[in-house]
Amino acid sequence: MAAKKKFKLNLGLKVIIGLILGLIVGYVSKEVGLKLEIVGKAFIQLIQMVIVPLVFPLIVLGITGMHDTKKLGRVAFKTLLYFEIVTTVLIILGILIAKVTNVGGHMHVGAVDTSSLGNLAKGIDFGEFFLSIIPSNIVEAMAQGKLLPIIFFGIFVGLALTSLEDKAKPVITFFEAWLQAMFKVVEYAVSFAPVGVFGFISFSVAKYGIGSLLSLGQFVGITYLSFAVTAFVVFPIIALIFRIPYKELLKRTGDLILLTFTTRSSEASMPLLIHRLEKFGVSRSVTSFVLPTGYSFNLDGASIYISVAIIFLANVYNLPLSLEQIIVIIGLLMLMTKGLAGVPSAVIVVLLAAAKEIGLPAEGVALLLAVDFFVDMGRSALNVVGNSLATVIIAKSEKSFHFNAEDK
Repeated sequence: MAAKKKFKLNLGLKVIIGLILGLIVGYVSKEVGLKLEIVGKAFIQLIQMVIVPLVFPLIVLGITGMHDTKKLGRVAFKTLLYFEIVTTVLIILGILIAKVTNVGGHMHVGAVDTSSLGNLAKGIDFGEFFLSIIPSNIVEAMAQGKLLPIIFFGIFVGLALTSLEDKAKPVITFFEAWLQAMFKVVEYAVSFAPVGVFGFISFSVAKYGIGSLLSLGQFVGITYLSFAVTAFVVFPIIALIFRIPYKELLKRTGDLILLTFTTRSSEASMPLLIHRLEKFGVSRSVTSFVLPTGYSFNLDGASIYISVAIIFLANVYNLPLSLEQIIVIIGLLMLMTKGLAGVPSAVIVVLLAAAKEIGLPAEGVALLLAVDFFVDMGRSALNVVGNSLATVIIAKSEKSFHFNAEDK
């Protein structure tokens, strides 16, 4: 008789167990829960440790794998066009859902503490942002983990290696071997995910409790409704148009989406997501360019959140918005939601800038900070779903996607 197959918990189940245990510990003992923050932070830093060493060779190899600059230009154009169209649709969707549900329309606010905003209300200098993409010191950019300058430099290195042809083979071989080593490091790091989730959830429950969630429950509920409509209506329609097996994509990446949700960090899943999409059937040359770029330019969760938040604040402060003002908001967010990954406290900065543009007080943004922890979980998870779908779509448009139905 054949030996019974040994039952093995997958990553998703382990993360759920860590989540449940974290809820229990954080609720039962606030003191212990607060002390466990270090466990969660240690896990995130373990993942962050490998992002730059992984992304840089991925970009370089992605460019050398395209073999010609025409393909690079074509992929870059398609990628940025797709990101702009989809995020704009989601901004409009968020505004429509918020207007239809009249989110915040029956809420009354008194004095609100704005001290938590610190020095955030300074807006965004787009000239400075543009220049920040071109690294004056690539080592410094890598040390600070800035993805856009790394991608920019990686593209130039990839183009240089492509022009050198056979002379570049030793460098390309080195990068390929380095990349495999980094994937193995990611595998080691991700094995600690359940422990990291346990620490994060314990700390969060101990620090925030459920009181803040209940006081702004309507806003949180409508925001999550918008996230759900995006993930289960808008994205499936987009996938159907491009004939992408969306349900299977969610199944293959579900544990990474859950990991992102519980840690509130898209970076926690990015290294493994790159590898997972390759196994799904996306060529490395496309994955290595589209996915890292999407982490800066395709923040679907942030687009939905900010648009709902603006309408919520307008309703709370009884500020009727004209069609012209709504069009201004859409145009403003179309520009300001791009490149958020390079801006500290990016979502709050954009929300403050947009609110100021239409005359909303900073006190309202401070009010939303009370539940930002809860909303950020869904916001980050939706970013991962959106970028996964975008990568597959761009790959298919380049005939670089061959669905692997067997590898699960």
